Amino acid sequence: MNEKKISVLIVDDSALVRRCLKEILESDPDIAVMGTASDPYDAADKMRKVAPDVITLDLEMPRMDGLSFLKKLMAQHPVPVVVCSALARQGSQTALKALEYGAVEIITKPKLKSQLLVQESRIAICDAVKAAAQARLKGQIHRGRPNRVPVAQPVCLDSSRIVVVGASTGGTEALRVLLEALPNNSPGIAVVQHMPDQFTGSFARRLDGLCRLSVREASHNDILLPGRVLIAPGNRHMLLKKNGTRFYVALKDGPLVSRHRPSVDVLFRSAARHAGRNALGVLLTGMGADGAQGLLALKQAGAATVAQDESSCVVFGMPKEAIKLNAVDAVLPLEQVGPWIIEQAGGGTVRSHRLDPPRLSPSIPGIGKGDGEGEKSPVCG
Repeated sequence: MNEKKISVLIVDDSALVRRCLKEILESDPDIAVMGTASDPYDAADKMRKVAPDVITLDLEMPRMDGLSFLKKLMAQHPVPVVVCSALARQGSQTALKALEYGAVEIITKPKLKSQLLVQESRIAICDAVKAAAQARLKGQIHRGRPNRVPVAQPVCLDSSRIVVVGASTGGTEALRVLLEALPNNSPGIAVVQHMPDQFTGSFARRLDGLCRLSVREASHNDILLPGRVLIAPGNRHMLLKKNGTRFYVALKDGPLVSRHRPSVDVLFRSAARHAGRNALGVLLTGMGADGAQGLLALKQAGAATVAQDESSCVVFGMPKEAIKLNAVDAVLPLEQVGPWIIEQAGGGTVRSHRLDPPRLSPSIPGIGKGDGEGEKSPVCG
């Protein structure tokens, strides 16, 4: 294979973390560690000699903190940055601020307590670096607190509809744009955003302060009401269920599905079974294929589906895979996805190319053929 490897500079004040990250990244044949640095000044010296494709960045370091370095980096020499953070609540808030300033991904420092955790950390860290290497940095630099998007309040939205949304790399800002465009009487929304545990709570609180909708991290058996957005907690799968006329979410442990936990495919398949044509499926920016098969299941169940277009994606991976499967009714720029949801929930129609009926989708590894909660599913037990 002659393709150039992704060169990575590791910036962390812990020698142990630098060594662990180096071993993990170099275990992937597509990644090469060009160097390590104990602080931003050391990193700047190394970057003057060779520019990396991606930087992994700790946020708490001596001499200069990671957030200050990130701001200088994005202003002077933008490079895709993956934040490598600890799990403290204060750290999670700082990491989310780093995303506003231009970081592409958040990962947690390697977990070494068991072989399973080491393997899951390896997948998450290598995938994050690969996603960052593909990311478009245009428009990612922080420009201050965003203004709210003016929205015309529809007279009536169908309260029996629900929306399921999946996102990964670039999704934190994409979700902000999407949710800010929706009125407070929108259908209930369940979201899977690939993000480590301990970060999703802070992320939900941030969105809650920006949006007209009520946004919170989901708890087991939370009811999905109009005007409410439930964000799947990191490290747990979230499924949509139905009791009578009410939809609610169930949280499940289990192995990675489509390389992720929470998995978009798990949410989408459960929505296909329990909501069917009452669901709206939305797949936003992100690397890989998580959500593509699930979006196809939604479409086959009668749901309307939409994917973010390439020009507005940070990484055009998940939407691209869904389009390949003919799982998408509409492909729209990010700013048009919110109006599409309002139009669909209000009983309107969308001008888009309707794809031919696809073949039945195969089951997802680790999930039964039903919806992510069948007898064979290790997620549900």
